[in-house]
Amino acid sequence: MSARQQGLLVSERFLARNGAALDAAAREAGLSLERIVVPDQPEARVDASACTRIELAYFSGDVFPARSPAFFAAAFAAPKLRWLQVFNAGVDHPVFQRFIANGVRVTTAAGTSAEPIAQTAIAGMLMLARGFPLWLDAQRRAAWQPHAAASVPADLRGQTLVIFGLGSIGGEIARLARAIGLYVIGVRRSPATPADPVDELHPPARLRELLPRADWLALTCALTDETRGAIDADALALLPRGARVLNVSRGSVVDEPALIAALREERLGGAYLDVAAVEPLPSTSPLWTLPNVIVTPHNSSASLGNERRQTELFLRNLVRYGRGEPLANEVHA
Repeated sequence: MSARQQGLLVSERFLARNGAALDAAAREAGLSLERIVVPDQPEARVDASACTRIELAYFSGDVFPARSPAFFAAAFAAPKLRWLQVFNAGVDHPVFQRFIANGVRVTTAAGTSAEPIAQTAIAGMLMLARGFPLWLDAQRRAAWQPHAAASVPADLRGQTLVIFGLGSIGGEIARLARAIGLYVIGVRRSPATPADPVDELHPPARLRELLPRADWLALTCALTDETRGAIDADALALLPRGARVLNVSRGSVVDEPALIAALREERLGGAYLDVAAVEPLPSTSPLWTLPNVIVTPHNSSASLGNERRQTELFLRNLVRYGRGEPLANEVHA
């Protein structure tokens, strides 16, 4: 008996690039798929009758941002939707929470961009540690300006990095940081394993007692009710004078006005920020012009390899879905 056909909502571009691989995964999974396509054309929408047949959906990176409204209009109009795979690592946005509240299984692409994000965070660390903001300012002024004695940077080796959120991104940052010679302290809920690339691991309840030890604080946690505003003025005050912050998590994890005040007063030595409380970061924000801050536009994950890794994860999950096996990166309410 042939398998019952199930509607899969995908983008036109995804099918053009990965149609054969999708067919192979469907055969392995024992699924018969009807491809229901989000067209590339700007004003095009998925036919209402097709929406009634959608049971599975893949929100791939090529859909965002231009075709996101068409994709989500179709997905929300799909009464039979049972599973949504997204290219995002985090699903704190209300649109994803709505699916979860409606009983749709949601799986993320967590881990697929861990390497580029970690490499970018480490690049931010190295730029701050080696004094690149001063050198780049001198370059813009065409000034040959070596470090003065008071600004000669300290060795990174032997400094302490506290990572709040030791998931795939935090773990990769930890691995790279230890290779440079830092002492790494991880913070997460789950217990330690032999594979963890850290020197110490502690639960989130101990974060504040760890902050006075941190030369560097890396924020790589998911945005949840527990982590929102976790790094407030009191937490920042616990960091040693001259400590630096690396945030590749979410801007709302940090009290941004308190962070700006600590940077202005030079209680903190600097920050690399890929995220902000309001995005895009308003042009009036002091973070743009503070001399000890490096800002990037929530783009630390940028890498040509992400699409391949995200596609491979989706296809592996499709096989698992067809076989009734647990899905990777499933979000639980």
